[in-house]
Amino acid sequence: MIPLRDTIPSKHTPIMTWAIIIINAIVFLYQSSLPDRQALAIVYQYAFIPARLAESLNNPAAYIPLFTSMFMHGNWMHIISNMWSLWLFGDNVEDKMGAIRFLIFYILCGLIAGLAHFLSGPNSTVPTLGASGAIAGVMGAYFVLFPHSRIITLIPFIIPFFIYVPSAVFLFVWFISQLYSGIIEGIAGRAVGGVAWWAHIFGFLGGVLLYRIFIRRKNSYPIWDDEYWPW
Repeated sequence: MIPLRDTIPSKHTPIMTWAIIIINAIVFLYQSSLPDRQALAIVYQYAFIPARLAESLNNPAAYIPLFTSMFMHGNWMHIISNMWSLWLFGDNVEDKMGAIRFLIFYILCGLIAGLAHFLSGPNSTVPTLGASGAIAGVMGAYFVLFPHSRIITLIPFIIPFFIYVPSAVFLFVWFISQLYSGIIEGIAGRAVGGVAWWAHIFGFLGGVLLYRIFIRRKNSYPIWDDEYWPW
């Protein structure tokens, strides 16, 4: 199933969602423009490698890739699928939080996802990169904020057709699929499909548990409100 859009239009221009998408696109285009050797060197420098953090837990610089890896992607399909999901769910969540709160929430969910991935395999030497953990947090917030929304979904069989799937059902099925894959990976003792399943799982749970802290309130301090802080 390929999600195309939801049925709840955003009330405000999702400036921060757009900004995150643009930054990810710029970083990816820069990566793609480099010679293979140089591009690989950047991946090993800025992507998150659990074993490297495990060796330097007392070194603050070792935690930087938890952040920088959120803005890197491995290929065109990787970035397109991630940014499409961010656009699909991010605008409505940003509506509820405001731009600055949304950015902090997004980064926090990404960090939670990265740490979950670290704990699931601290000896892994495989570079991890991508925004999917942070986006999973946005999806978790959407799951509880907009349970009655519907997702227009493409079923790409021989004759493609579209269906309306309740967002709660769509995201619950997505979460269960991640959990299933993570459990299978743990039983098999090896990576399944090269995906950081536990990052997705805990990113989503982080969004579900933390969204209330970031919801915009009528009497919130001006710096947190888009009415006073337009970007």
